[in-house]
Amino acid sequence: MNITKKHTLAVLFASSALLLGACGSDTPESGGSGGSEEDKVLEMGTSAEFPPFESRDASGEFVGFDIDMANRIAEEMGYELKITDMKFDGLIGALQNDRVDMVIAGMSATDARKENVDFSTEYHFSGEMFVTPKDSDVKTLEDLEGKKVGVQLGTIQEEGANAIIEEEGINFELKALDDSGALIQEILSGRIDAAYMDKEVAKGYIEAQDLGAFDDPTTSSPGMAVAFPKGSELVEEVNAVLAEMEESGEMEELKKKWKIEE
Repeated sequence: MNITKKHTLAVLFASSALLLGACGSDTPESGGSGGSEEDKVLEMGTSAEFPPFESRDASGEFVGFDIDMANRIAEEMGYELKITDMKFDGLIGALQNDRVDMVIAGMSATDARKENVDFSTEYHFSGEMFVTPKDSDVKTLEDLEGKKVGVQLGTIQEEGANAIIEEEGINFELKALDDSGALIQEILSGRIDAAYMDKEVAKGYIEAQDLGAFDDPTTSSPGMAVAFPKGSELVEEVNAVLAEMEESGEMEELKKKWKIEE
């Protein structure tokens, strides 16, 4: 009898302690006063295979013109910047599925993309060029006839290369790869005859690998801009920061730092 009473009291005591503990818990979900307010986070998607706009340094840190600009935007807007690296052709989908708040990835604000996402004001205008081996006899568009040309998947250069085939009547085999670094490896290994790339990106590879190149005379690229999900309230705020950076000369200083020319 004494054992039973002791056991019953022990169970009641333990149950009461658990109940009191639960009532006194102070978790973020319960809205207790002990938790601190979470920092505002701005989630950005990029494709870090596009130097000098975005890449990773030897320690794995994101670096480049777009990265510096993004950090400045987040700072001015009072956000902590979180960067997610992904394949370029998946960036628009990430915006549409609300996986990121914005994309800064050297992305050109084309009419086709504007059907699916919103863009900021344009912050840089570049152009395209064909990168070749140093001793290549491919020096004009006409020389591409019957050759193999590489492009980065999902880029404006992929669209442009198809347009050259269709509109200029120059027939070459098109090979689409995931990133610009892979295109250069294809050139160095002799698996493609040329790579069609953004001019600023191409310049770095040309210098580093002692490659040849020639400009594409057929197109004028849309400017690069920050991309957002349709209807995003961030567009106006980001535009204000970009305008301030232009007016203060900070944008020009960043372009000089990363050796980017208009």
